Amino acid sequence: MTLKGKVKVDRKTKNLVKRIQPYEIAVIDHADLDEVAALSLIKARVKAVINVKPSITGKYPNLGPLALLNHNIPLIDNVGSDILSLQDDEIVEIEQNRIFVNGELYAIGVRQTKETITRMMELSRANIDHVLEKFVDNTLEYARMEQDLILKNLIVPCSLKTKFKNRHTLIVIRGKTYREDLLAIKSYIDEVRPVLVGVDGGADALIECGYKPDLIIGDMDSISDATLNCGAEIIVHAYPNGRAPGYERIKKMNLPATILPAPGTSEDVAMLLAYEAGTELIVAVGTHSNMIDFLEKGRRGMASTLLTRMKVGSVLVDAKGVSKLYGKSVGFGHVLQVVAASFIPFLIIASVSTALSQYGRLLLLKFRFLLGI
Repeated sequence: MTLKGKVKVDRKTKNLVKRIQPYEIAVIDHADLDEVAALSLIKARVKAVINVKPSITGKYPNLGPLALLNHNIPLIDNVGSDILSLQDDEIVEIEQNRIFVNGELYAIGVRQTKETITRMMELSRANIDHVLEKFVDNTLEYARMEQDLILKNLIVPCSLKTKFKNRHTLIVIRGKTYREDLLAIKSYIDEVRPVLVGVDGGADALIECGYKPDLIIGDMDSISDATLNCGAEIIVHAYPNGRAPGYERIKKMNLPATILPAPGTSEDVAMLLAYEAGTELIVAVGTHSNMIDFLEKGRRGMASTLLTRMKVGSVLVDAKGVSKLYGKSVGFGHVLQVVAASFIPFLIIASVSTALSQYGRLLLLKFRFLLGI
């Protein structure tokens, strides 16, 4: 079967999904495609995915490739960097593992199937003990270097306008199931009205769910212009040496922002900021909290997150995956079953009560008399 369509090309998947249109073909440069990136491609309704690199290398069992195939999105892997020279909106044809432009063979890759991906995942699981050992070593090594996260307080910017004192704080991060989890705690948000903090793309999720973030924090590389212009306070997370590449984007948009230098990830800094500013409770959605999460983000350890959770753990509630606690929505059939079940006690009482039994017979006789039967 031949697939034909326009392409969108970008080395960064998170940038590509912002501009690709439904039924276009995504050309990415993404080794070990993570599940969050794959789900963003699925949401964009891409026609197919062409990857410069292997979508699964066997280093660890990443779930992105299988997610694409489970949604019947063809995946052609390891085609080489020449494909990146294609221009947006050029027409390509895909025949199995071969890619044609203007009728000429342009690139050859590996056409992945559920069987090939499953086999690679099984091989990577056999290697997971070795990967875990290296991950733990890196985590402990960096923890020693970043222990100031616990030993010293994060300096809260004096220009901070958002008030955290004695309030709950909801921090939304662009992690697995973050949209679903956010919807699952909607009643909590509406009732408690916590401070809403979006970490980069997490702020977009708040907007999509009908909420305006009070504060946006991050390196500003995976958030839309529209959300940045929503009126929220903006804090640009900078490296400990003060370098803040994300600030250039904010500056070009003429938006006010504060630069906050700190080690660790932006989600760590968001939690520490809320904690140091006196929040009563931190509810976190979409967090990265295990080895696979961090490997998918290209990190070799999770020192800063380990240290941060040690510090803020007394006020932290991690709502990651909370949507999985709920089954399917309640339908009309379920309601009828509950109503029918509610009559059972009355039927039992009627069957054992002489008075109710006699009253029932009288009603039946009257009903038959009225109908003439």
